[in-house]
Amino acid sequence: MNKVANKQIICDVLVEHAAADRDIVITCSDSRGSASLTEFAKQYPEQTIEVGIAEQSLVSVSAGLAKCGKKVYAASPACFLSTRSMEQAKVDVAYSNTNVKLIGISGGISYGALGMTHHSAQDIAAFAAIPNMRVYLPSDRFQTKALMEALLKDNKPAYIRVGRNAVDDVYEEGNVPFEMDHATVLCEGTDIAIIACGEMVKPAKDAAALLKEKGISATVVDMYCVKPLDKEAIIKAAENAKAVITVEEHSEYGGLGSMVSQVVASTCPRKVLNMALPDEPAIGGKSQEVFDYYGLNAKTIAQKAESLL
Repeated sequence: MNKVANKQIICDVLVEHAAADRDIVITCSDSRGSASLTEFAKQYPEQTIEVGIAEQSLVSVSAGLAKCGKKVYAASPACFLSTRSMEQAKVDVAYSNTNVKLIGISGGISYGALGMTHHSAQDIAAFAAIPNMRVYLPSDRFQTKALMEALLKDNKPAYIRVGRNAVDDVYEEGNVPFEMDHATVLCEGTDIAIIACGEMVKPAKDAAALLKEKGISATVVDMYCVKPLDKEAIIKAAENAKAVITVEEHSEYGGLGSMVSQVVASTCPRKVLNMALPDEPAIGGKSQEVFDYYGLNAKTIAQKAESLL
């Protein structure tokens, strides 16, 4: 079982490139430890800026550095980055089109028992609504690395959400199909299309295996690029299926499910079921406990798929 969190991969990639590229800078809001960026700060203290618990300042300082030619990676808990610093993300980063990559750590319900104050179930909707802001939710460590390598090559704003803990691998080392801003199709079927993002991709993939045992053919799409949304991948998956299921660690409002529903309804009408967190403060507990409570697991996804057919 994988024991390396996606946030650690982010640090590893930045450490690898920072020696040759002195313009790479990380900024933190008293979060270098929880963001697994301690090693970067240790090796490159002159390329590390700690602003303290001041998320609004974090984003504005990052934007200012980017205007000076720096490539800035601003790390902070997703729950605070997507709420306290929303105006700064909207104006200083996106509207000003600065080269700031906002790293939302411990996204979704990663903080578990700390409850709603520390959950980020609205960040996809919030950031996706901002012009010029891209939104990415990598599904495992290998895809996280591929995404970070790609982001290092551009100078556009982006929000990257990762969880707190290590997640099971979706891909294999050395075999990570990746194209920037294009979804990855894990398997193709003709009965049901399952479109997922972030940590929900693995249970979606496992659900397809359970369905296969029952003779049900499933397409599974890893929509790591929630914005820009790969509409072509959605249309193709929906056209080849009888129904569509979306799965996300996010509110049922304004996230992946809403976006997919809009595309399907306007192009190739199919029944769409959105599996997400309900419109209520999520229960406290470890991530898997919360997922199981709300049915965000392979078994329930497979059951819901059967019920649609």
